[in-house]
Amino acid sequence: MKLRPMTRADVPAFATVFREIVDAGETYAYPEDLPDNAIADLWMEGAPGRAVVAIDDDGSFLGAAKMGPNRPGRGAHIGTASFMVSSAARGKGVGRALARDMIDWHRRQGYAGIQFNAVVETNMAAVRLWQDLGFRILGTVPGAFRSATHGPVGLHVMFLDLSS
Repeated sequence: MKLRPMTRADVPAFATVFREIVDAGETYAYPEDLPDNAIADLWMEGAPGRAVVAIDDDGSFLGAAKMGPNRPGRGAHIGTASFMVSSAARGKGVGRALARDMIDWHRRQGYAGIQFNAVVETNMAAVRLWQDLGFRILGTVPGAFRSATHGPVGLHVMFLDLSS
């Protein structure tokens, strides 16, 4: 597996994964039925952020991450990120590889921490991954996400301190 910067040429493959995940209704509150250009605009972070893709050795698309400041101005010292992994690639370490790359990038850029604003509490694979990597749950907004399977569920705010 190789991680590299995302380009416009990656958008069609990523858009397929994006739609699969958003349409499932379990992890992201993005609008459904977005055209490829709108998906690219949502995902491809410009400076000071970045977007990366994970590509298998055979060239197939595995997943993507975007990262950058959580807020502008006086909040720009705290980073954030989002991740999507193809259903065919789940359980193969793609999310963990993207996550480690994202944490290392935030450290190199001098961020004081990483905040996730909305980790769906029923997305146990993601919650476990983030906790394994040192994130902690600061709080949960009850019923803030309408899961297609579970109905209203909470969104965790998670944080990793990078200052030490």
